Amino acid sequence: MTSPDADTDASTPVRLSRLVRGIPIAREQDVVATEEPLEIRVEGRSLAVVMRTPGHDEELTAGFLLTEGIIQDGSQIFELSVCPSRSEGQGNVADVLLSGTQVDWDSLTRHVFSGSSCGVCGKATIDSVFQKFPHVSADWQVSSDLLLSLPDKLRAAQSTFDQTGGLHASALFNLEGKLIVLREDVGRHNALDKVLGYALMSGMLPLSKCILMVSGRVSFEIMQKALAGGIPLLAAVSAPSSLAVQFAKGSKQTLVGFLRGDRMNVYAGNERVTHEG
Repeated sequence: MTSPDADTDASTPVRLSRLVRGIPIAREQDVVATEEPLEIRVEGRSLAVVMRTPGHDEELTAGFLLTEGIIQDGSQIFELSVCPSRSEGQGNVADVLLSGTQVDWDSLTRHVFSGSSCGVCGKATIDSVFQKFPHVSADWQVSSDLLLSLPDKLRAAQSTFDQTGGLHASALFNLEGKLIVLREDVGRHNALDKVLGYALMSGMLPLSKCILMVSGRVSFEIMQKALAGGIPLLAAVSAPSSLAVQFAKGSKQTLVGFLRGDRMNVYAGNERVTHEG
């Protein structure tokens, strides 16, 4: 697993009043998850403003470009730079110069402003995504026991969540259940973009022999991003949406939800999950 950036400021100290029934009010200091804007520019043109947790911004930007279908591999990024904010609270700017790639601005699924919990939906969007990214075709299998071991591994690696309790996590595992990379963010889709950006910049795509584990629910957008990375199996500790299930079936992906304790629900792609230890 890669370690977080040394200068990552994923948590922010705050003053609060802690109230407990029957106990006098106490003034204490706590930490909360940091949320700040990042403007993503391509060829000098503003593409999106993403509300994210600072850290691994290059990966976030690269993953965003991948899942928007603007690039397919790291060689298409000529230069990627992140400029620090000019004043506190103004956020950062990520500027990307592409190599031999033209942006089809009309085909983008994101709005110019993207909140930390936003998503996209609709049949037209599903159809457009299927045109961008091929279906997965992995014929491997993993045991249910291996999948059941992943939530504890995910939780054990969530260092900033331990401090704040306010971050989502996405992580890649190999087919033996070994953690490859984990990223945290206030937005669950940002955490996944960071993971995919790491994979893209490391020359790992497509992720056809990897399992994706996420800490929250699974929306259509999460499935879309997983498909952009070529990930055949996605597992989550929480529930999927109806569009996520529909998407997984259409893209031939395996979707596992409510992966907790000794139970799980397999919503699509059951053939990749065996019930042998």
